[in-house]
Amino acid sequence: MVDTLVARWLETPLGEMIAVASGTHLHLLEFHDRAILDKEMRSIEQRAGAAVAEGDNAVTRQIAAELDAYFSGASGDFRTPLEPLGSDFEKAVWAELLKIRLAETVSYGDIARTVATMEAVRAVAQANGANPIAIVIPCHRCIGSDGSLTGYGGGLWRKRWLLRHEGRMRPVGLFAL
Repeated sequence: MVDTLVARWLETPLGEMIAVASGTHLHLLEFHDRAILDKEMRSIEQRAGAAVAEGDNAVTRQIAAELDAYFSGASGDFRTPLEPLGSDFEKAVWAELLKIRLAETVSYGDIARTVATMEAVRAVAQANGANPIAIVIPCHRCIGSDGSLTGYGGGLWRKRWLLRHEGRMRPVGLFAL
């Protein structure tokens, strides 16, 4: 349970995003046009036991600055304290997503083998889709086993954009520093 949750709208090259945070942790970072945004907001209020009010605090200011650095190509390092609200399985999947390095990808199957069994691929995909902290918990770095860009709650065009952007931020192979 938290005392208060504040919501701040952030401008990004991919459209507006909303950041919802307590005084200590980020709980939500989502695109404004995500179909399930209202459901996510109600879920956060219910699980946190607090209403969300428009506002700003140290956590929303920190994520805003980190997103500015990310979108400018200066840094892919996020240090904002996170507290995504979800089931134990979802949290396990999100923890694996946080291990994916900038400009790299893994398949849903790779994550399923790590957190459960290969048979859990669909459950991993659902947990990936339920990720409440876009970009920072990099669900956009999860792809199909054949290398295809499958599903992204923010839209495949955003997933493609994010992966290309990160590729420019962190050259690999002969071009790596």
